[in-house]
Amino acid sequence: MKWWWVRHAPTHARAAIGWTDIAPDLSDAAALARLAGALPQAPVVSSDLARARLTADRLAQGRPRLADEPGLRELNFGAWEGLAFDAIAARHPDDYAAFWANPGPARATGGEGFDDLAARIGAVIERLNGAEGAIVAVAHAGAIHAALARAAGLSARQALAFRLDPLSVTRLDWLAGAQAWRVEGVNLRL
Repeated sequence: MKWWWVRHAPTHARAAIGWTDIAPDLSDAAALARLAGALPQAPVVSSDLARARLTADRLAQGRPRLADEPGLRELNFGAWEGLAFDAIAARHPDDYAAFWANPGPARATGGEGFDDLAARIGAVIERLNGAEGAIVAVAHAGAIHAALARAAGLSARQALAFRLDPLSVTRLDWLAGAQAWRVEGVNLRL
């Protein structure tokens, strides 16, 4: 199964917007058309949040559009939602420091940690993973980091070190016969 993970179009938000539902900027028609043309003719699935859902709708272009997957949402930042990161550090200094010191189990205040996110993303991957074929999954940076961690056996800290730009592609292949993953590319600009 070939996974084409696409990070949604930019939002220009400068805050923690995990489960905050904001629209993407879809004004770069050339980049969207180029990406849609480079993706395989495969089913498209996305998070149910507008920034991923609307990006997926633009990229689908005749591809089968699967039901939105709430399990592909970004990390739930809890009390940090909508706050700039310097404001989070000022209001929740201990939780913020712990979150970045140990990003796996440590949680955002009232929200999730990377391990929670990885378990949620993993459940969706297991449900959608087929023996053959491809799928285009339009999601968020955190969700793609979690998929990458799963595929490459990375810790949260290692996975979060990868840059994932808006409208970039991360290619992960599930080799059913070998029961193993192969990382084809990260943060690709197609």
